[in-house]
Amino acid sequence: MSNPPTLLSKELSAEMEQTSHQIIGCAIEVHRNLGPGLLESIYQQALVYELRQADLSVQQQVEIKIPYKNTTLGGQRLDILVEHSIVLELKSIETILPVHRAQLLSYLRAGGFPLGLLINFNRTQLKEGLVRVFNERVLKNAQSPSRSSRPSR
Repeated sequence: MSNPPTLLSKELSAEMEQTSHQIIGCAIEVHRNLGPGLLESIYQQALVYELRQADLSVQQQVEIKIPYKNTTLGGQRLDILVEHSIVLELKSIETILPVHRAQLLSYLRAGGFPLGLLINFNRTQLKEGLVRVFNERVLKNAQSPSRSSRPSR
């Protein structure tokens, strides 16, 4: 509905866009089989299974470091990281709130990842619980090869 996500999605590589669609397809398969109302951990297990069946690289509970002044802070974990570049934040809640989008965007920025998917399985139709979040900093830097400000991991 809003223009910014559409504009930003055009900055994704074709490969990343295809992977994003594969992930969404896997999430739909999980939701179709399990329906709403289960614990987030159950959906995570099922989605990891589906992603691996789709031959995608999957990591769970990946720790990311948060830069703070002259140090880095640990202890923050991503639910799922797909193909070393797409962060999945899973929820099983009544409604996605702005704080959930902000949380995912913070993860993207801290890790230098371009795209995140916020997936709320507690909906009757999964498309109502799916939000794509873009890290503008990474996408804009990818457009300008002369600027290399992406943090190393």
